[in-house]
Amino acid sequence: MARNEQLIRQHKILQILERRRFGITLRDLRDVVVEELGLTSLSEKSVRRDLEALIAAGLPISDEARDQGRVWKLSRDDKGLHKIPITASELIALSMGRDLLLPLVGTQFWIGIESFWHKVQEQLPFSVFEHYERYRRTLYVVGVPVKSYEKHQGILKTINRAIQEHRVVRITYQSLGKPAATRYIEPYGVVLFQSSIYVVATDRTSDGEDTTRLRHWKLDRFKAATLLDKYFKPNESIDLQAHLGQSVGIFSGAEPSQYVIRLSPQAAMWVEEEPWHAEQQLEPQDDGSFLLKVKAYHDTEIIQRVLKLGAEAEVIEPSACRETISEIVCKLCERYRGGDGSQ
Repeated sequence: MARNEQLIRQHKILQILERRRFGITLRDLRDVVVEELGLTSLSEKSVRRDLEALIAAGLPISDEARDQGRVWKLSRDDKGLHKIPITASELIALSMGRDLLLPLVGTQFWIGIESFWHKVQEQLPFSVFEHYERYRRTLYVVGVPVKSYEKHQGILKTINRAIQEHRVVRITYQSLGKPAATRYIEPYGVVLFQSSIYVVATDRTSDGEDTTRLRHWKLDRFKAATLLDKYFKPNESIDLQAHLGQSVGIFSGAEPSQYVIRLSPQAAMWVEEEPWHAEQQLEPQDDGSFLLKVKAYHDTEIIQRVLKLGAEAEVIEPSACRETISEIVCKLCERYRGGDGSQ
């Protein structure tokens, strides 16, 4: 059994125990795990080993005799997971992190965040909460658009289950400017980028395409998602963290390209204060300008940032990106030259 499959199963066992306040027999626990993870088989011995591993990790799980037999349950006394000492400073940091995750409103992730947040509030002494309230009035998180994925909650649950169980998903997906189409994807992860959620998956729709390349599917464009009784073997060479760290944005591609942008001293200061990428390079030049070197999967990710800096930035390489910006600037000149824009 692969290590990640054991962890997924143990996490599911913990979730079930959290829901079963009065405990559950080993057999019933096994049956629920099989049902919720879509497994074909699972022995009670394996479930017992998972329980023992969780107990060894320090989780307050115990068993006791009941009329229906021996049941396993998660302890809920003050010595368990729910009595966590917390300071006002830690609470402030936690609440600001919660604000940063506002784009998850409407998803099961946000339900978990809110549930935990309320539990923390219930455990707080009045003095700590009063101190927190006083300081929180002076600290704000802005620039995070409020966006709800409530209507996509069912789709997101399907995707998350497919990730855990390595199952193929049939989706109805509508790209911008195109009609909705049916695709078959193998999902590997979910990404929150700025205010949007993306599903990272390979596309198994056509044999003529590169079916090993990861693509990023925006959740907003999902019209439907169906979990199929078809499993896939995860590609062990795929490293999601490394993959997502190769570009300045969320576009996907086979290999990222190197971009070189000339920046004025002022623009270089802005880019240094608000980096485009963790591995960007800023090289000072003899004329006082700076060369920014950064990788991206698509020209659009660079063009948007360069145009935002106006005349303070100039793409040097690659030439194709430079030509595209030239065309955009020419069209803008035509549009803004003369007149007031009225029809």
